[in-house]
This record gives sequence, C-alpha cells and structure tokens, in this order.
Amino acid sequence: MIKNGHHTSNEQGIESGAKQGDLACSPEKRKCSVRVWCDGCYDMVHYGHSNQLRQAKAMGDYLIVGVHTDEEISKHKGPPVFTQAERYKMVQAIKWVDEIVEGAPYVTTLDTLDKYNSDFCVHGDDITLTVDGKDTYAEVKREGRYRECRRTQGVSTTDLVGRMLLMTKTHHSNIVSSTHREHTGPKGHSPWTGVSQFLQTSQKIIQFASGQEAQPGDTIIYVAGAFDLFHIGHVDFLETVYKQAERPYVIVGLHFDQEVNRYKGKNYPIMNIHERTLSVLACRYVSEVVIGAPYAVGKDLLDHFKVDLVCHGKTEVFPDRDTADPYAEPKKRGIFRTVDSGNGLTTDDIVQRIIKNRLQFEARNQKKEAKEIAVFEAMKRQAEGERAGDTAQAAL
Repeated sequence: MIKNGHHTSNEQGIESGAKQGDLACSPEKRKCSVRVWCDGCYDMVHYGHSNQLRQAKAMGDYLIVGVHTDEEISKHKGPPVFTQAERYKMVQAIKWVDEIVEGAPYVTTLDTLDKYNSDFCVHGDDITLTVDGKDTYAEVKREGRYRECRRTQGVSTTDLVGRMLLMTKTHHSNIVSSTHREHTGPKGHSPWTGVSQFLQTSQKIIQFASGQEAQPGDTIIYVAGAFDLFHIGHVDFLETVYKQAERPYVIVGLHFDQEVNRYKGKNYPIMNIHERTLSVLACRYVSEVVIGAPYAVGKDLLDHFKVDLVCHGKTEVFPDRDTADPYAEPKKRGIFRTVDSGNGLTTDDIVQRIIKNRLQFEARNQKKEAKEIAVFEAMKRQAEGERAGDTAQAAL
C-alpha cells in the first residue's frame, strides 16, 4: 500500500449526477471522511483514466485506487503494455489519488471495500468484464455501494494501441478510418471501447488545472517537450525536476503537433496537443502547462514566467529550424540544468513494445470489443423485452 501526500483539496461538483445525499455514509464514518474506492488495470494511463479519478475524488474526501497485477490482466483481457510496477507508479503520480493498493483483485467485492474502509466504489459508465463475460462490479452494484461517473469520450487504451499498430496521421485529428477499425476491433461497434472523437473544451482544461499561481518564494522551473503518450519515463523525469527545489512551481511547455513531427519524424505525435495537455495537467508534479510553447526557450518566455531554472533530461536536444540551440538563452543566463531521472524509457520504446507483440495486442483488442458488443446486444434485447412487457401490461 502506497500513500501520496501531495493532494489534499477536495474538488467541488459531481459529474455523475449523484447528489450529495446519495453519497452519505454512516455518521461515524462521515466524521472521518468519505472514502472512495476505484480499481482497474490503468495500463497506458491517459487523460481518460485521470478524468475518472478526478470525478471519483469529487464524490468523497479520500481516494483509494486499486491496481491489478499483470497476471490478472493477462487472464481476463490480454497482455498489458506496461508492467505492474510501472502502472503502480503512474497511478501514484495522478494528483487526485491519495493512496494506491497494489495487486487489487480483478473482481470488486464487498470484502475489498470493507478491507480498505471504503464507503463505495466508482467506475465509468462503460462495463468491465471477466474472462467469462461477467460484470466485475455485479456484487457491489447489488448492495448499493457502486457509483458511476462519465466515461471520457475519444480515448481508450484499446484506441491508443490501435494508433500505434497503425501509425497513421489520422490520430492527429481523431479521424477514424476503416483501416483503423480493422486494427482496433471486429466489425460492429462497442459503445464503450469504440473509437470516437475527442473534443477539447475550456471547461475540461479548467477541471484539470490546479488554478494556483506561483507564490513569492517559489522556484519557477520550466521544462519543455512533446510528452507524447504520457508515461512512466515522463513521470520519473518530472518528479526529479520537482525535487530540484524546496518549493517548486513546475511549468511544462508543450510543443504543437507540427513542431513535434518536425523533430521526431515518422508519424509522431501519437496523441494530439489537446490530449497531451490533459495528460500532463493530471500529474501531481506539474503546476502549469503552456499549450503550444515555442521550441526555442527564449528571453520573452523566461522573462514572462520569471523562470528561475530550466531543466532538460538526458534525451537528445534537437536543434531549432535555424540549427540554433533551443536552450541557448537559459544557458547564457546560467539557469540551465540537465537532470538524470534514471529512467531512459521513451515514447519510441513503448511503440516498439506494441509492434513487437503486434498479434497479441490485435487479438486482445478484438476479443475485448467482441465481448462488449455481445453484452451490449444482450442488454438491448432485455430492455426491449421489458418495454414490450410494460406495453402488454398497460393494454390489459
């Protein structure tokens, strides 16, 4: 069990539509706090996972997140992209999480909720199935200790794996091609896993942003990059940057898609600028994000944000369009620092993991969506049967 101490505030507003009265627990527990449980694979953690945890935290005071083992995920879904150790650390870095439980059971039971003194669990309005097609939340739903939050449209682990398998530029605009569908699932469309368009809004950015400005005495640290497929390599780097000062205020400059493609080549970035913005904002080590930051860290940027320190990792620094060093100005001011996080994982490495196990991941995606379609069709038939029964009853 790992506890996080960075995040203490409780957000206002519950997107699921549940009322505060619906979330009340016993008076004894309420005096302590409302403890909320979430669990999942959290493989290739993206802004959809973060948004689920943000909404869950808003339903209570203390958020506990259980993360499944590699063995459990392989049994019920197929091989995970990241190891359990990587996934534990990724979830720990999400700013709304207070505590994580390693090796949480795949099926959520009352025993698990009671063991961790949780009042109820929260999951998105999609469905999670065991290897034999059963709802993993069936028991807690029956007992009234289940709440739902809205699933974030436009992203899923299945979708991201599909993007990497295909590596086309369509993902920059979230256009779904027929070829993409071939790599992400069977014919048909799951309402939960199926690819849809992500539409960024100012409200979503506000919900993810801390809203806190730098205070006198803070050390303002600036870093810049693509931060594509926000992963454990990024988290370890940002944590190292965060530890460079006693009172750090970390600003991340995100480059536009065209700029990333210029220096990364191929069909990068995998995630567009809007997706990358939310992923970075969800990290507990980040205070602010500059969307579409200039590639060269120049005088205007440093003066505007009153930057005290500019950091870069051990990865290669690509020259600017005019072949100049993008960090020439902070080096001239003596505020540039190269930091070593000890983690050399890159976005390229993740893509290679996917490609290396291409057939396994394609099969995983197809199997997952096929199960979801079957359950969805069964639910539709049941609803239609109930409506027909109500109509017949009304006619009597």
